[in-house]
Amino acid sequence: MTPTHVTLVEVGPRDGLQNEAQPVAAADKIELIHRLQAAGCREIEVTSFVSPKWVPQMADNAAVLGGIQRQAGVRYSVLVPNMKGLEAALSAPRSHWPHEVVVFGAASEAFSQKNINCSIEDSIERFRPVVASAHEAGLKVRGAVSCALGCPYQGEVPLDEVERVVRLMRGIGVDHVGIADTIGTGTPRRAQAALERALKHYPLPEVSGHFHDTYGQALANIHASLALGVHVYDTSIAGLGGCPYARGATGNVATEDVVYMLQGMGIDTGHDLAALVDAGAHISRVLGRPPASRAGKALLMRHAQEAA
Repeated sequence: MTPTHVTLVEVGPRDGLQNEAQPVAAADKIELIHRLQAAGCREIEVTSFVSPKWVPQMADNAAVLGGIQRQAGVRYSVLVPNMKGLEAALSAPRSHWPHEVVVFGAASEAFSQKNINCSIEDSIERFRPVVASAHEAGLKVRGAVSCALGCPYQGEVPLDEVERVVRLMRGIGVDHVGIADTIGTGTPRRAQAALERALKHYPLPEVSGHFHDTYGQALANIHASLALGVHVYDTSIAGLGGCPYARGATGNVATEDVVYMLQGMGIDTGHDLAALVDAGAHISRVLGRPPASRAGKALLMRHAQEAA
């Protein structure tokens, strides 16, 4: 049942950069997106239309979305937290619209109350008009179930709660659901169990995994999820990103590491690994630190040794 092709949704330009303390110029974000699509990325989450008061790094969202030299066959998505965000994303000329919007809800009541001051059910219900309006505009809606494998406030999250959020998203018309290990505490069997709950309500192509590497389990979780046939995963170039609300949470699994593993398994992603490594090195230079990708660092070192 292991797939022969895997689709990677590159979230580095949005989820990877949103929590950086230092400002990253719109031109650098656009350059990163161009390098990613040149490396074979066909699904790129480019920015989020959130209040700059809460996420100042994304204040240039319209400039980034409008500044991309779009490639045929690439789907560009943006995160929107509410109707105001969707309206802002669609205020530009249609040629600058995203192809997909992303909404999110936590599987943890404690997380939901702590961060948006409402229940899980109320948080999902707020997205009902967003989903309807996005569909009217011809956009796909992808939903993310955060804290599905653990919560920084309540600890373990029952699988029944994960499934409840999946069911609620299905009920408001969300097209695709992603199971997210927001703080990186998940392990392979737990990842499988959460994805199995999602697969009860969504067809296989519309279920994905989003894993953080806080405890070094992200690649193991992806490997285990492949056994279920799940073939869509979020990854972040150079391992950028983390959850701003989850103390101690480190970055998303690195795109380079996932591609290296999948290539070794004979699974196609359509990515050029060398070009990905260069893209990760480039944005890491912009940020003034080395890439978090293990494969990226190893390949850069090997190339440097061969050139010496």
